[in-house]
Amino acid sequence: MFTTLRKIGNSRGVLIPATLLAECGISNEIELRLENGRIVIEPASSTREGWFDGYRAELDDDAWRELPPAADSGEWEW
Repeated sequence: MFTTLRKIGNSRGVLIPATLLAECGISNEIELRLENGRIVIEPASSTREGWFDGYRAELDDDAWRELPPAADSGEWEW
């Protein structure tokens, strides 16, 4: 597929057909990188994507919520 670059201010832009974008899974945001002299365009991925996959709140242990003893309580052990 051939297309031309279009002038947009001081930059250049290219129109990518909607069918090609849909096939690549690209919606609004993309990641661009230069790889061996080529411009690679990929769908943007969230940096935290999948962090909570499989997380079940009902299994969460509340033990981490306990505060350590106050420094002057005498409960500290060294």
